[in-house]
Amino acid sequence: MPVKKTRTTGNTTGKKTRRYGKAAATKVEAAMKEKKRGTLRSGRSGKKVTSRKQAVAIGLSQARRSGAKVPKKRKSA
Repeated sequence: MPVKKTRTTGNTTGKKTRRYGKAAATKVEAAMKEKKRGTLRSGRSGKKVTSRKQAVAIGLSQARRSGAKVPKKRKSA
């Protein structure tokens, strides 16, 4: 069986660096809880959010605004 190599980003110890900080995780968790309660609303239209992916995106967006460690948004094609 071939051995999988993990890519490290500048660490000599071989540990992976975290892409998302703890603050980002708490923002996403809060957005998911709001979605489950049915109180999460989208920004412009104010419609109720029903999609899990949309709830995660809203949480990450809030984390970005607050200055948490979150990767940049992907460009849409």
